[in-house]
Amino acid sequence: MSDPVQDWSEIRAPSLDDVEILARDALARLPARFRALCDGVTIHVEDFPDDATLRDMDCETEFDLLGLFRGIGLAQGGETVTGQMHNRVWLYRRPLLDYWAEHEESLGHLVSHVLVHEIGHHMGLSDDDMAAIEAAADS
Repeated sequence: MSDPVQDWSEIRAPSLDDVEILARDALARLPARFRALCDGVTIHVEDFPDDATLRDMDCETEFDLLGLFRGIGLAQGGETVTGQMHNRVWLYRRPLLDYWAEHEESLGHLVSHVLVHEIGHHMGLSDDDMAAIEAAADS
């Protein structure tokens, strides 16, 4: 017996708010030790990086960047000074959706993966450390 065909005619692409909800859910599932280190890091979701970010990151197209950490990470001392912007993670909806459409993983998993990696940069974690954190969140 085959599965019924889903009616896609009324389904819309996830909105900025939908991606933010996925990010907040992903953050909530991460190990408490990891979340505690994220105190003060805010998450922002935009459709695309701005032109200055694209130039700074040497991107060829606006779809090249899925997420970005901006701020002073714990690996760099983590101390803020007066006038400095607080630590932020940017997630870029349209590049995320483009990547998602081309790969075999759920959007929730992709958002979680990008979020962990951007926060991981904040903490100075290795790729192996971040993979272990993702595995703990998935279990």
